[in-house]
Amino acid sequence: MNTKAKLFLALRIWLAIYPSITLFLFLFGESLSPLPLYLRTLVLTLCLVPWVVFAGVPFVDQVMKRLIPVTGRQPS
Repeated sequence: MNTKAKLFLALRIWLAIYPSITLFLFLFGESLSPLPLYLRTLVLTLCLVPWVVFAGVPFVDQVMKRLIPVTGRQPS
């Protein structure tokens, strides 16, 4: 994988993670605040890693496919 592809992958993941973490903390941050940091981090990652992998990144991919036309591909 070249550098451009890695940067594009990082952007796609960031576009899924940032809003997910922000929304999660907005909704549950106050409820989780009494917990120690390591437990808050555990709860956050237990909820958001599957969300990002199975829903967030595929959603970002679908949106990007509609917004950015793929050029240079030969029809199959």
